[in-house]
Amino acid sequence: MSKAAELAALIANVNKGSSLAAKNFIINGAQNVAQRGTSSTGIGASSGYFTTDRMQIVSENTAGRLTMEQVADGPDGFANCTKLTCTTADTSIASNEALILNQNIEGQNLQSLKKGTSDAVPVTVSFYVKANASATYTIELKSGDGGTNRMNSHEFSVTTGWTRITKTFVGDTSQALDDDNNTSIQFNLWLHAGSDYTGGTHTDNVWHTTNNQRVGDSNTSFFDSTSRTFFITGIQMEIGEKATEFEHISPNVEIERCKRYYTRYNSTAPYQRLGGSGFAQTTDDFGIFIKFSPEMRGVPTLDHGTLSKLQVDYRQTAAAIGSLAIDGNTDGGHSVNLSGADVTGDPLTAGDGVLLRANNDTDAYIAFDAEL
Repeated sequence: MSKAAELAALIANVNKGSSLAAKNFIINGAQNVAQRGTSSTGIGASSGYFTTDRMQIVSENTAGRLTMEQVADGPDGFANCTKLTCTTADTSIASNEALILNQNIEGQNLQSLKKGTSDAVPVTVSFYVKANASATYTIELKSGDGGTNRMNSHEFSVTTGWTRITKTFVGDTSQALDDDNNTSIQFNLWLHAGSDYTGGTHTDNVWHTTNNQRVGDSNTSFFDSTSRTFFITGIQMEIGEKATEFEHISPNVEIERCKRYYTRYNSTAPYQRLGGSGFAQTTDDFGIFIKFSPEMRGVPTLDHGTLSKLQVDYRQTAAAIGSLAIDGNTDGGHSVNLSGADVTGDPLTAGDGVLLRANNDTDAYIAFDAEL
């Protein structure tokens, strides 16, 4: 099979919600894809996705702040890793504080776990970590289908050199996972936690429903010092009781997997075209059609950054845009129509062919978000 045919088949699998990987449920485990950029600072006031694709920072009620980066500092066999650096400490930990590095996994990709049945299978999670100093953190799997949160976690130790951590989670015979495109299991790496999560008696590798037993009471606070760093790569979650060699995914396939959740069109040169094409509807508004490949997980939201960095191109000239949004004519995750309005000077004629492009900028973008 040619490379083009192979990629087409893989894209078809992504469109069906397949994880594509033969064994790893984690997407972008090698931390190679960073569509949003390679560095983001001042993180902590709210949760979100900032740099490496599919890796979410969950931050709750903390005054601590951090920088998240994709850096070329992986262990042997890995080009990249995600690096977190504490930039503002929080040493007075309220009971409801939390900092988690997280990936949410679709239920339809997890049916082979047979969770909620007598045939439920164990899974093993493995990853490479290092830090500026020795520390203890907690890795957790959490499911919430059926209206009840069920959690299972392990404490693990980090040193100043790269170490591969492997932890096995017993199969859970309670609470089946929904077979859909919503979150069924959360991969949670706890870096900072208040007593709402640490106040109970924590036991490794037990499925339970008690919130204050989720994190070990010896968990290090990542926010205890501005010298604190944490590096991670090679994240793998697979069926079985042993960690096998990390499954490296080709770059073409990995980016397609990530685009199911987040697709971004960047300008790398002034006046570069971004996205699809369309037609003027009146003198000051237009529509742009964008078809996604692969199909996105669901109807996305739009992020266009600074609007003044975008223009509408018509009849070999261009004008500024007053607004840009997704209109109601969407087709699930297959495609969207963008509606642009308030074009400066009312220069359009109905029926004009139009394109969306960057202004005289190299950092203009439009992005579509269907993250879990």
